[in-house]
Amino acid sequence: MLAVCVDFEIDPASLDAFLTIIQNDASDSLANEVGCHQFDITQDPQNPTKIFLYELYDDAFAFEVHKKASHYLEFHQLASEMVTAKCVRLLQKINH
Repeated sequence: MLAVCVDFEIDPASLDAFLTIIQNDASDSLANEVGCHQFDITQDPQNPTKIFLYELYDDAFAFEVHKKASHYLEFHQLASEMVTAKCVRLLQKINH
């Protein structure tokens, strides 16, 4: 399994719109991508403009499929002007 961890900092004026479009991306990913198993959206209660995503995919190929999906491309286009900082980490899940 591939874990995708994304930290976002969002422009405060765009926060509500960002939350709407990321929720749509998460829902579409889980409903339409067989390789997507988890897509959690979290928010820092002390600083609501800080959003953290935790996503689980079968493997790197499934994540590449996600990045080519129409719902992701739409999210990416709409969110690009809302995001002030972004950090993406790709991690291999250790099964035990």
